[in-house]
Amino acid sequence: MAFKLDSVVPWGRNLEEYKLMFGLDDSDISKKIAGFGDGPACFNCEMTNAGGHVVSFDPIYQFSKEEIEKRIEEVRITVMQQMKENMDNYVWAHIKGLDELEHIRMSAMKKFLSDYNQGKKEGRYVYHELPDRLPYESESFDIGLSSHFLLMYTSLGYDFHIQSITEMLRVCKEVRIFPIVDLDANKTDLIKDVIDYFQKDYDATIVTTEYEFQKGDNKLLIIRK
Repeated sequence: MAFKLDSVVPWGRNLEEYKLMFGLDDSDISKKIAGFGDGPACFNCEMTNAGGHVVSFDPIYQFSKEEIEKRIEEVRITVMQQMKENMDNYVWAHIKGLDELEHIRMSAMKKFLSDYNQGKKEGRYVYHELPDRLPYESESFDIGLSSHFLLMYTSLGYDFHIQSITEMLRVCKEVRIFPIVDLDANKTDLIKDVIDYFQKDYDATIVTTEYEFQKGDNKLLIIRK
């Protein structure tokens, strides 16, 4: 089935949020990083401007800047209304309220859009759908990041997650996945099953992060070779 833009709700996060979500320290920031499902996050843009090395992979990168920008505007009001209706499900600590949330998200996505065309030319934004094979040799990256995608969309099934993480581990020496809850912020059996599978050959560890926006989603899964 063809990937359609109207099935996507683009919602971008920034470098500071990535650092908190994934526990990225100064040493990590200097490494080669692959971002999976980055969407319209400005992590790549900010890292590149700071001299970092990031390649982002996402199905959304098959579309033009104008198409992505249009989709962002289409969903913005709906997403913010949903946030307003579910405020009690979130921790308003790092982000103080709805106005600040909208400002942070829209600023991140505008920064992404300003970098998108140049980033595509430089090979920093690559159209790719997991679990398809990536156009990179084994261990091309030090760290692979998955933000709000793997383990969250449990409906994709166990096999999809195993195959996707396996391909990430082929090109990355280490994979970090945040958060490890489903779309309703509930822990699922999928996390245990995935850890059980990879613990046979890898070190799989759950750590608590400094980032918690949706209540209960402050855990990070790290899988190392």
